[in-house]
Amino acid sequence: MTTVETTQELKQNTFEMAIDWLAAGIRPEDSILFVQSHVPEVLELHTYLSMVTQMGKLTDLPTFKEKISQQPDNVNYGLLGYPVLMTADIVLYKTDVVPVGIDQAPHLEFAREIVRSFNYRYNTKALIEPQVKHTEILKVLGTDGKAKMSKSLNNHIELASTPEETAARVKDMVTDPARIKRTDPGNPDICNVFSMHKIFSPADEVEMINRECRTAGIGCVDCKKRFAANLNLNLEPFRKKRAELESRPDYVNDVLSDGAKRARVIAQKTMEEVREAIQLP
Repeated sequence: MTTVETTQELKQNTFEMAIDWLAAGIRPEDSILFVQSHVPEVLELHTYLSMVTQMGKLTDLPTFKEKISQQPDNVNYGLLGYPVLMTADIVLYKTDVVPVGIDQAPHLEFAREIVRSFNYRYNTKALIEPQVKHTEILKVLGTDGKAKMSKSLNNHIELASTPEETAARVKDMVTDPARIKRTDPGNPDICNVFSMHKIFSPADEVEMINRECRTAGIGCVDCKKRFAANLNLNLEPFRKKRAELESRPDYVNDVLSDGAKRARVIAQKTMEEVREAIQLP
């Protein structure tokens, strides 16, 4: 909501994301999957946390500056206060470890500062200071090879796309910017496509591309075709599961409804502790 002017597609987009997560392997019996707005306690906690958050630190966050450059005509409070809401999203459920990419590390450190400030001001241990756990792939660059993969920047690859659509997206990906001609040796170390090969391609193929690219034995076009084929192969089970879930909307909605009920049990207990710490009447 910080980046869009209309919310007409919000419900459908939320539903589509839930299907993506379930198809990717999230198991409702082991995890609590819910919609943020279905647990209103997060907004109350966001308000209390905003009282111990310094404005200057919010404006200094690199992600805020990045967003300003992307949407200079829509710099709203929600955009500025997003890290506070994110903190509420984390600590409301007694989360102690958060897996993130390296670009989100400043937000997590900031969340820890907010928790320390709250606990210190109100002399409490009601909120847990979350620890950072970096994901295996620290940052996934988009097809432009510059910014991280983002739907708002249209430099992403949709998991639910058809194989043909995926191949077309990969075809437009940026490779080694210094490699001009097919006969020029490439440098896989700075090639965005090669970084994706290391995730989705077999080890022997990754080794071959790494070797042949450096000697111009393989060109960027063939490198992209191989990556598109391997990516589509990896996404086959996901797409099959997603199609099955798409035909069962009632099941998906039940998962989200049950998840919200389970999440609220935790959230309400946390808010009781928070209100007591603040000594609200």
